[in-house]
Amino acid sequence: MTARVTDPKPGEASVVPLPLADKATPKAETPQAPLLHSVTNEEAPAEHKSNARRNILMVSVPLIIVAAGAWFYLTGGRYEETDNAYVQQPKVSLSADVAGRVSQVNVVENQHVQAGDVLFMLDPQPYRIAVSQANAALATARVNVEELKVSYGTAQAQLASAQQTVEIRQAAFDRQTSLVSQGVNANSTLDDSKLALQQAQAAVALADQQVAGAAAALGGDPNIVTDQHPAVLQAMAALEQAQRNLDKSTVEAPASGIVANVSSLNVGQFIAAGTTIASLVQTDDTWIQANFKETQLGDLVVGQPVEIKVDAYPTVLHGTVQSLGAATGSEFSLIPAQNATGNWVKVVQRLPVHVTIDAASDLALLKTGMSATVTVDTGRSTLDKLMGK
Repeated sequence: MTARVTDPKPGEASVVPLPLADKATPKAETPQAPLLHSVTNEEAPAEHKSNARRNILMVSVPLIIVAAGAWFYLTGGRYEETDNAYVQQPKVSLSADVAGRVSQVNVVENQHVQAGDVLFMLDPQPYRIAVSQANAALATARVNVEELKVSYGTAQAQLASAQQTVEIRQAAFDRQTSLVSQGVNANSTLDDSKLALQQAQAAVALADQQVAGAAAALGGDPNIVTDQHPAVLQAMAALEQAQRNLDKSTVEAPASGIVANVSSLNVGQFIAAGTTIASLVQTDDTWIQANFKETQLGDLVVGQPVEIKVDAYPTVLHGTVQSLGAATGSEFSLIPAQNATGNWVKVVQRLPVHVTIDAASDLALLKTGMSATVTVDTGRSTLDKLMGK
């Protein structure tokens, strides 16, 4: 393509003056080739060292990371840890064995008590009356046994008298029989003697039955001790029960600990037998229940050392694995899971592990239900497991 240049019209073109070169200004000297070549040769070794250092870092850093990871993996696996752990203390439900109206309350909420301390009392008057009635019944039973012994003696005396009468009637009948056989008396004279003998024999039989009845009333042993008679033993048991009810009207602490939930216990309140009215937390027996996953149980053994960290306090406690639970927690639920159906999703189960706390640990601050983190030292790292140790 060619360009065509037209001449400018008059008035369109103007002259632009150009500046003249300053002859005094020196021209910039062009670097000589030998100098440039010298500088390049000096920088080349430094760049080579930098590249070598970079290559070493690129290789060594991943190796160090891999080695460190392998070291942590092989030396790890020795400790099994769970934060699903809680402080446990025995809890006793307090109730009265007998019914009654509260007459006295001796404790307040969260009060520390010792075993045997009186917690509250029920009105004892009805039970004192029952004890008096039982004492009277016992005395009556003893009197009855003595009367039975007298009746037995009377029956024996009646039997002896009847036996003597039989002997007399038998002798009279024998004489009459002899006279009849000799022809002195008629046969009709034997009727009265025979009838009298039969009556005497019947009296003996009756007296013998009376003796047997009196002996049976004495338990088959006429010489039985009065307090060994069944009727007396029954009366003594009734008295013991009445005395026990009287004693149970005073409710004592079954163990040492802290009383809780007694705010609703008031004087004048009627309490039915067996109704739970308060709780006692035993502070002298404390342990940890750690719920480990079933995948962590392979290396847990009774007697392994344990480190315990309670969330509420910074103190680190030490303990020992006491026992492993008999079944997972789901097995003791009200409605155990039925996994035989088709709608089944595998869920990792947890097994409760009983951990005792060393006696040297400070247990005063521990409260039942506190959360804790439990770490068990199995004594075997991953490397030991791989080597079969």
